[in-house]
Amino acid sequence: MIEIPQAAAVLAGAVVALLVFGATWVLYAGLRARAEAAEMADDNARLGALVGGSPAQAMVVRADGRVEAPRRFADWLGLERLPRELTELTSADAGLVPEDAEALTVHVTAAQRAGRPFTLSVRARGSDRALLVVGEKAPDAVRAPGGVVLWFLDATESQSEINRLQRDATRLRAAFDALTALIEAAPMPMWYRGSDLRLLMVNTAYVRAVEGKDGEDTVARGLELVEGAGLGGPLANAAIARDTGEPQTVAMPATIGGARRMLRLHDVPLPTGGVAGFAIDIEELEQLRGGLKRFGEAQRAMLDRLSAGVAQFGPDHALSFCNQPFRRMFAMKNEWLADRPEFDRVLERMREANRLPEMRDFPAWKAERREWFVAPDAVEETWTVGGTHLRVVAQPMPDAGLLLIFEDRTQQFELQREHGEMQQVRTATLESLAEAVAVFGKGRLQLWNRKFRQVWGFDEVFLDAHPQITSLVKAAGPRLTNPARAEVIGDLVRLAAQDRQQRGSSIAFADGRHFDVTAVPLPDGNALVTMLDTTDHHRAERALRDRNEALEAADRVRTAFVASMSYELRTPLTSIKGFTEMLHGGFAGPLSDSGVEYTEAILVSVDRLGNLIDDVLDLTQSEGAPLERRPVDLEMIAHGAAEAVAPLAKAKAIELVVEDAGTAGTVTGDPRRLRQVIEHLLRHAVGATPEGGRVLLHLDGNAGVARVIVSDDGPGMRPDQVAKAFDRFAQHGIARSGERALGLGLPLAKQFVQAHGGRIELISEPGEGTLVTVELPRK
Repeated sequence: MIEIPQAAAVLAGAVVALLVFGATWVLYAGLRARAEAAEMADDNARLGALVGGSPAQAMVVRADGRVEAPRRFADWLGLERLPRELTELTSADAGLVPEDAEALTVHVTAAQRAGRPFTLSVRARGSDRALLVVGEKAPDAVRAPGGVVLWFLDATESQSEINRLQRDATRLRAAFDALTALIEAAPMPMWYRGSDLRLLMVNTAYVRAVEGKDGEDTVARGLELVEGAGLGGPLANAAIARDTGEPQTVAMPATIGGARRMLRLHDVPLPTGGVAGFAIDIEELEQLRGGLKRFGEAQRAMLDRLSAGVAQFGPDHALSFCNQPFRRMFAMKNEWLADRPEFDRVLERMREANRLPEMRDFPAWKAERREWFVAPDAVEETWTVGGTHLRVVAQPMPDAGLLLIFEDRTQQFELQREHGEMQQVRTATLESLAEAVAVFGKGRLQLWNRKFRQVWGFDEVFLDAHPQITSLVKAAGPRLTNPARAEVIGDLVRLAAQDRQQRGSSIAFADGRHFDVTAVPLPDGNALVTMLDTTDHHRAERALRDRNEALEAADRVRTAFVASMSYELRTPLTSIKGFTEMLHGGFAGPLSDSGVEYTEAILVSVDRLGNLIDDVLDLTQSEGAPLERRPVDLEMIAHGAAEAVAPLAKAKAIELVVEDAGTAGTVTGDPRRLRQVIEHLLRHAVGATPEGGRVLLHLDGNAGVARVIVSDDGPGMRPDQVAKAFDRFAQHGIARSGERALGLGLPLAKQFVQAHGGRIELISEPGEGTLVTVELPRK
């Protein structure tokens, strides 16, 4: 048994107690730190959520240029990954606009060096997003020495509202400036008064009218446009407008430029309590009114000197004026007329003096004449009183009055009687003529002779009614081969009577007769129509026309026959080609070398004959056929035609050159026909050019036309061949050695070019080659 000293035991107990206490404190401190860490984590999570959902996103730019930013910031800029450096804030299709990114870099550098805060507006590339950047030196807690904290705020909606307000402000400012300029440029004086009726603004015309120095001087001195600003003056008119809220108008005199003028002042109340005003110079209007009054007096003086009687009644049906001839015609005394008698009393006085026509019911007759005051138009009638003929014109006046004019037409009626006798003499003269003659006047048939009635077969009753031209034309239509040709007669009469022009035409009757119709203007304004029988002339002309039609029909039969034969030749030609291809392909057994050569020669001849048949069909069917109309790239189809002809040129070792100036461009037409034109010209050139020769296709154009030129260095053509190069179905025979064989290519090319409204020309001389030029209009 080991004995432990008491002191040692006490010491050991103290150590053990100390260890237990230390362990307990460590456990408590650990638990407390754990709780604080959990609370701090919760706070960090809450703060992170707040920052993540905040409308502002922070970005830290360190001193070495490295960038720390949240993911949401990259989404705002459309960046696929977070930027690591400031230069990565812009890319080819995302990030900031390059100039905004450059400006941001300059501001960040300045903030790093001088610690100066800044505010900058930037834009995102490829979107309407606008961002407001607030930059300041990074605080110590951020742990970014020398760095800068950038706060990005999404200001898209605010910027849109600001832009809208700026646009509205700009528009309103422009409208205000335009209104101010309009008021300033107005030729009439304009002003604005406050609620106390003092002048606040005037325009240049006002300043000139009051002889002020300028607008400010005029307003400061209170210069009024019209003298007398007291009761009944311009201020009184403006006060009434202000108090009643209704525009006011008054005419007042004023002295402007040393001359007395009459002005009409307009005062208009405004919602602000002020009054706007303007003045219109009516001096000329007043002078016109005075002049009109003087004109009326002069007119009455002139009417007093006329030979016709004139009487004027006012709106109250009272006589307001009558001239001396009226008094003499109807035996009116001045004393009785001075009382301004009414219309009915004047008619009664005329009847008492036996100056009215005889009538059974005078009250009814008088009531009808009373309606003249309200008639829509002037009324004209003739009064016969004894041996006197009066022409009476009743003209309603705009003021509800009436103007009566009485003209003595007795002498005129005598002249009309004499004129009737002269017409009878003229009618007898016309009846003795052998030609059909008629006289038209005032839109009617006036005179005609027996020959005219016999030619048309009209009834005497119809002609005696003096039919209008339209009725005569309608009756003449069924008698003509073409009833619509009857309108020619009316047209000729109108040209002669109205336009005073002599014209002629021809008409054909249904019974085979033909007449030349001529209309001659007469001095009295009428029209004389003569008809000359040309039946024999037309018969001879018809015989010649029938012969020409027979020749044209023969040409059409020939064309139809050629087309039909071309179709008929296709069937056996197709069979020949098919069987030959079978033989050449070995379906009937192997062929010898000569057999293969013979079959290939047959196929070449079949292709050549097929192309010839196609040309014949194109030549006979395309004439008059509608063309497709759409934009055509001339250079593209020209190259296509050259590629199609290239094998033929290669087989003869001919150099085929395409020279494109780049100005041919586009024309409107049928692409298939235009390609055929170029291909026919190239085939013709290659066929006529000897081995080793050269064929050139040249393309150019200008604003009006596109041009295609095909030339070769072949043997050329004789003048007789050039003259018949474009003839259809011309029998040129087999070309002699060294001569060009003329086929259907050139006629087809000419036909297609002319169908497009273009022009084709061939130039050639023996030994000098051939050149063909085609010009096609743009439209």
